[in-house]
Amino acid sequence: MSNQDSKKELNRREFIKIGGMGALALTIGSAGVSTDLFSSTAHAETNDNVKIQFNPDGKFKIVQFNDAQDDENIDRRTVQLMEAVLDKEKPDFVVLNGDNITGGCDTPAEMKQAINNIAQPMEKRGIKWAITFGNHDEDSTPTGGLDEAAMLEIYMSYKYNVNQPGTKDITGTGNMNLLINNSKGNSPAFNLWLLDSGRYAPKTIAGQDFQGYPTWDWLRFDQVSWYYETSKRLEKQFERKIPSLMFIHIPLWEHRYMWFASVESRTDENHAIAGQKHNITGERNEEECPGPINSGLFSAMLARGDVKGVFCGHDHVNTYAGNYYGIMLGYAGSVGFGAYGLPGAERNRLRGARVFNLDENTENVLVETHMVFAKDYGIDLTANDQSIAPAPLEQSKKEEKVVNRQG
Repeated sequence: MSNQDSKKELNRREFIKIGGMGALALTIGSAGVSTDLFSSTAHAETNDNVKIQFNPDGKFKIVQFNDAQDDENIDRRTVQLMEAVLDKEKPDFVVLNGDNITGGCDTPAEMKQAINNIAQPMEKRGIKWAITFGNHDEDSTPTGGLDEAAMLEIYMSYKYNVNQPGTKDITGTGNMNLLINNSKGNSPAFNLWLLDSGRYAPKTIAGQDFQGYPTWDWLRFDQVSWYYETSKRLEKQFERKIPSLMFIHIPLWEHRYMWFASVESRTDENHAIAGQKHNITGERNEEECPGPINSGLFSAMLARGDVKGVFCGHDHVNTYAGNYYGIMLGYAGSVGFGAYGLPGAERNRLRGARVFNLDENTENVLVETHMVFAKDYGIDLTANDQSIAPAPLEQSKKEEKVVNRQG
């Protein structure tokens, strides 16, 4: 989220690049991670027209991973945590909700490796998945050469990824919605909105800078309008509103308001009231970091009445969720051990993921959501770096075309 999280320790990358495969063998051997984790060939096959539906019992489970935020030399515990969550929860779908990779990749091949690191846990298990983009996904673009559009093509090349190129002529990359059919497969029971919340605010607007304001990006009016109009179209098409979840990387201003049930007064007493009023669970360990402009998305969602929850990442050590005037607002924390965490020895205490349980037989379909943490799986929480230097990847012809186009 903050600038500090993109500043890796200087010794880390130097050690990894010098250590090479020796570091790989050392860390994998001591970690209990499968040695084919960083195989030289990526599992990446195109699968168009993927259909997703609820299970025969009417249930459906989603896992949200946020802020893996690492380069090609990923911290081995990030992958270990992803695999542990997938094996325990056995979700039907996974959302990688932004800041999937970060700075530090020096070539297109290294950027592809960073992507492959976080794709493999789902690919090896045959779990359908999709991504959104965050503010750090293009941090390696100046050296690695791949922008979000090129990265999206790489993500889409994986067999179980269901991202689409996204709606044209609106702000952002890969904005889309994904209908999930009911257990009979004949009608949508739920919908996912996957939106690109951008990177950083422009330097100025109308000659005025943003000094004193948050400098992150925000969902633009054309994206909000696209959601609103698409929601109306879906209601007309299916003659009912389709319950849904929305995933964005950068939080809304309403996330910030909810914790204290106030805009201006931000005290422990305010939060005590808010906790009961909005049924808030989880932790808040840093200020929410929305953009400087309120996008109006929350107002649009209230008007439409189909979105049951908006979940973000960005602020790595916030894990809370609550019901804000009928719409759940929440965080998933950070799954990435290479990203910033809590201070000192507690750095990795909140590494985790968010789980969503859906049931098509209930009115809102979204039954409940909760966090799971690395500590639940016995993963090492030591506040150190445990990066792995992976083997080079062989590129498919499709992926080579993507890389070559980007130079």
